[in-house]
Amino acid sequence: MKTKIAFTGGGTAGHIYPGLAVADELKNLAENNNLDLEIFWLGCSRGMDKKIVESAVRPNGKPSADVFYGIPSGKLRRYFSMKNFLDLFKIAGGFFKSFFILAKMKPALLFSKGGFVSVPPCIAAKLLKIPVFTHECDFTPGLANRINAKSASKMLLSYEETKRFLSEGNKAKAVVTGNPVRPVFYEADFKKGLEFLGIPENHEKPVLMVLGGSSGAKQINGLVSETLDFLCRHFIVVHQTGMLNTDEEESRRLKEKYGDDYKPYAFIYKEMADVLSAADVILSRAGANSIWECAVMHKPMVLVPLCGNGTRGDQVDNAKFFEEKGCAEVLLGKDATGENTMKALEKLLTKEERTKYEENLKALTGSERPAKKIADLIVEQIMEISK
Repeated sequence: MKTKIAFTGGGTAGHIYPGLAVADELKNLAENNNLDLEIFWLGCSRGMDKKIVESAVRPNGKPSADVFYGIPSGKLRRYFSMKNFLDLFKIAGGFFKSFFILAKMKPALLFSKGGFVSVPPCIAAKLLKIPVFTHECDFTPGLANRINAKSASKMLLSYEETKRFLSEGNKAKAVVTGNPVRPVFYEADFKKGLEFLGIPENHEKPVLMVLGGSSGAKQINGLVSETLDFLCRHFIVVHQTGMLNTDEEESRRLKEKYGDDYKPYAFIYKEMADVLSAADVILSRAGANSIWECAVMHKPMVLVPLCGNGTRGDQVDNAKFFEEKGCAEVLLGKDATGENTMKALEKLLTKEERTKYEENLKALTGSERPAKKIADLIVEQIMEISK
């Protein structure tokens, strides 16, 4: 008999990739135990969700999810806007479509990775008496997951400390799992990463990987531009500039000036895990997804979290946590200057100093994969239902 599990989440890649990591682990469990498992995904009908989910494959080449269903999605804003009124209709549409899909498919469980698209499916699942597990990747719960908690039988958290932000009722159903990361990041090959980058295995300078997300980060790109003479003297700089923030002519000029010490890329996708494995130090934003991908590879980080208007401060909270655990240096707000960037990176020039951060990261992330832990909890719940 086929067992069906529904997944939901999206709006950004950070709400999709961790869910795919859990889907991959579930598929592995099913194959190892001769279970007939079907995973379908409820995501935003517009944007990147469909493309990411449908193109996702496991290391064995098989798809992570079997079917994608697009649903209308409205954004949950924390400020007054006429768009809030219009988006109420999209949210209602998302609820009704989710309700009919879930009623037809009859999944044993709905797993939610958050994001505004996940709210209608979670409410629909609650009404249909389908168990809901929701996962919060950030240090502090986001608005969508605070709403989804009302529908959830389990709240899965990345951090033990997040419990203090929960109500007593939600604390009772909270389980700390860590943040799920795709298996490919555990199986990465640094030699393949070096080969892709054109860096010899016997290179002398450490490799600095600069990340700003798929779109790029103007602030981080500006810091790199301001300090590039220093960076290229001390590091081999691999710079993901972002698809929306790439000046190809400028990249060519800098490549000519600095030669093999500067390697700009608009975006690295398929090879990212291997490239991260080849890096010695990471300069990055502090989004939950990217920060945990670096963490499970035990990479010392210099974090420049997104802060100020337009953000709820989740990246700041994430960054501060990793700093307190001795896993990262943090440049916050007005402190994110070129001079401070050089000082932070200078601390990580020696192997001895980087090893301290690496050991702290090993202690933080542990040996058990969060995605596997979540998959085990889902299977446990399904087995309990089937008794």
